[in-house]
Amino acid sequence: MTLRIAKADLPAEVRASLVEQFGAVPEPWEVSAHHPQVTEDAAELGARANAWDVADEGLKTFAHMAVAAQVGCSWCLDINYFQALHQNLDLNKASQVPRWRESEVFTPLERDVLEYAEAMTNTPPTVTDELYAGLLDRLGPAAMVELTAIIAFANMSTRNNTAHGITSQGYSASCEVPLAARQPTG
Repeated sequence: MTLRIAKADLPAEVRASLVEQFGAVPEPWEVSAHHPQVTEDAAELGARANAWDVADEGLKTFAHMAVAAQVGCSWCLDINYFQALHQNLDLNKASQVPRWRESEVFTPLERDVLEYAEAMTNTPPTVTDELYAGLLDRLGPAAMVELTAIIAFANMSTRNNTAHGITSQGYSASCEVPLAARQPTG
């Protein structure tokens, strides 16, 4: 897939800051820069979401990756796997998120979170009362609200990037464990 819109020019200081943070300018920034207010607001929302700290970081990252795998956003899988490395998350687990149903590395709670992320991503959503109640019981109300908002944000991000034709930039190449490919669904 190729970008469906040309990259916009970013101010030199913004470009330098992004290269310093990520090693390269993230394509979502270059695409959204055509509308600076959208870029600014999306970055602010992402930063605020990343600052939430009630729910476990691993659960949130794995949930975002599950959404990305389901939607087909290779950029989101790539950057979230890269961020898992820098958050000191279990890379053996993170690498298996795209094939979590076949993998045996996840705890029952992690598996339920991954199922919840996919259920929220389905159109229409397929979240069951039982799945929600089970997570609520184990996570508590504040973490459940946070996890749900993170998954909703992941849906916004992945669908936005995919619609623009944004694909992996190779951030995850620095991770020692290769990212598994998603198994085709029957």
